[in-house]
Amino acid sequence: MTAGPVPRPRLRRAAAVAAGLALGAAVALTRGLVVVTVRGTSMAPAFRDGDRVLVRRGPRPAVGQVVVAERPAGGGTWPAPPVGPGAGTAGVRGRDWLIKRVAALPGDPVPRDRVRSLAGAPEQRVPPGKVVLLGDNGRVSFDSRDVGYFPLDRVLGTVVTRSPRGSSS
Repeated sequence: MTAGPVPRPRLRRAAAVAAGLALGAAVALTRGLVVVTVRGTSMAPAFRDGDRVLVRRGPRPAVGQVVVAERPAGGGTWPAPPVGPGAGTAGVRGRDWLIKRVAALPGDPVPRDRVRSLAGAPEQRVPPGKVVLLGDNGRVSFDSRDVGYFPLDRVLGTVVTRSPRGSSS
């Protein structure tokens, strides 16, 4: 049996699907959505190593939300400027990201009782432009307990949803 030409309705359907995927990718980029893979167990059991999370860039997070933030290099410094709000996948790639829960935002009381590195902080409230981030699994988490405040401009965005490791979606 020989294969003949592909029927036109099938070609149109394939073209429509391809166009839909391209449009979906364009919408995701313009809406500031980024996919990040979780590495480590600092957010266990809510997030596991290998889970993929969809991160929405943009509005300031709220206390209790899970965010993706850039990991500081040694001494609490960052080797490159913050990722700009319009940066696409290329601007996000190559950075070292952490997934953490927001414990306090600018203007909130400093959570001295939960964050040993802030126990001696002179201010009563989290300063403008700073945020306190904590991992759910505090025994292994690298977070504000270790480095104090994170700059708010180092927060990539808020986790919208997760896809567990091993899932096909």
